[in-house]
Amino acid sequence: MGEQLRFGLVGGGEGAFIGQVHRMAAELDGLARLVCGAFSSEPEKSRRSGSGIYLLPPARCYGSYAEMFRTEQALPPDERMDFVIVATPNHIHFPVATAALEAGMHVMCDKPVTFSLAEALTLKEKVAQSGLTFGLTHNYTGYPMVKEARELVAAGALGNVRRVSCEYMQGWLATEQSGNKQADWRTDPARSGVAGCFGDIGSHAENLVEYITGLDIEELCADLTTFVPGRRLEDDGNVLLRFSGGAKGVISASQIASGRENDLSIQVYGELGGLSWAQTEPNSLNLYWPDRSQEIRRTGVNTGASATDATRLPAGHPEGYLEAFADLYRNFYAAIADDVAAVGFPTIDDGVRGMRFIEQVVSSSKDGGVWLKM
Repeated sequence: MGEQLRFGLVGGGEGAFIGQVHRMAAELDGLARLVCGAFSSEPEKSRRSGSGIYLLPPARCYGSYAEMFRTEQALPPDERMDFVIVATPNHIHFPVATAALEAGMHVMCDKPVTFSLAEALTLKEKVAQSGLTFGLTHNYTGYPMVKEARELVAAGALGNVRRVSCEYMQGWLATEQSGNKQADWRTDPARSGVAGCFGDIGSHAENLVEYITGLDIEELCADLTTFVPGRRLEDDGNVLLRFSGGAKGVISASQIASGRENDLSIQVYGELGGLSWAQTEPNSLNLYWPDRSQEIRRTGVNTGASATDATRLPAGHPEGYLEAFADLYRNFYAAIADDVAAVGFPTIDDGVRGMRFIEQVVSSSKDGGVWLKM
C-alpha cells in the first residue's frame, strides 16, 4: 500500500464512546489517519470536539456532515479525505453514507447498517452504482480465533453442522439509565429503529453465527421482552433458528443480565465434533471430539492462514477488541487500494441481512412467536 489514506469521522463527539474506538482501530496499523470530522449534530459541539478531543485544526472541524463533504470535495486530491467513518446513532447512518457515496468517498459504517430494511436495500443499490468500497463494523469477525473457527467449519473438521448457540449478555441496562447518552438513543425507537437489544447486540450475534458456520438463517421464531418499566424497546430476547442444510440454533441476547459486562460467546456442534469461543477469552478456541480429549487452540500457535494473517503479535501476547476492530480496517484499506471486490470485512450485503434479521425478529415476537422466513 502506498501513502496513508485520510479519513473523516461523523459522530464520536463529547459523550460518545465508539468514535474514539473507531479512530484507534483505523489508525492502529499506520495505514490511515484522521484529518477531519463532523462530530455532533450541534455545530459548536462538533467543532469543540474536533479540536478538543481529536486535536484537529479548526478548519477541518465541521459543523455538519453536509458542510464537511462539500468542503472536502473542493480540496486538492492529496489533501481531502478518502473515506468516512459513520459512528452515529442508527437513524443517521443512511443519509451520511448516501452523502459520502455521492461525494465520491468510500464508507465504513457502524452496525446496524441503517435505520430500516428499506433504507438498507436502497443503500445497497447506491453502493453498487458508486463503485466505491463499503464496509460494516461487525468487528468480532476480526478476531484470529473466530477466523480459525470459520476455517475449521469450512474445511469440514466438525462434519455437517447440527446445532449453533450464540449468547450475548450485557447488564448495563438492567435499571433505568436516564441521562445516559448511550442508553438514551439505544432505547429510543426514533433513533434506534424497531429494535433495542437486538438492533444493538443481537445483530452482532446474527452476523457472527453466519460468519463462522457459513450457513444462512432461513427461518426464525422470536420471543422479545421489555423488562424495565417505561422502556420503549426490548431489552432481552431469545430467537430460535433454522439454517440452510438443516442445522438448528438459538440466539440469546440481553442487556438486563445484571453483572454481565460484554459477554459474547458461540458454540457450534457438528457430526464429528464441536467448538466454542468467548470474547472474555478471545485468544482461545475450544474444540470438542467424541473420541479424544478436548483441544485448546491459541492465537499465534499453528493456526490456519486467515487466523495467522489476523495475528499481530507472537503467541502469549494478548490481542483483543482493538486489534480485531483494526483487522477490518486493514482489509478495507486493501480493497480500496487494489480496487477489487471487498474481502475480509463485512459488506453492504451483511448489512442487508442484518436489517432483515432485526425486522423479522421483531415481527415474529409481535405476532406471538410465529416462524418467519429470512
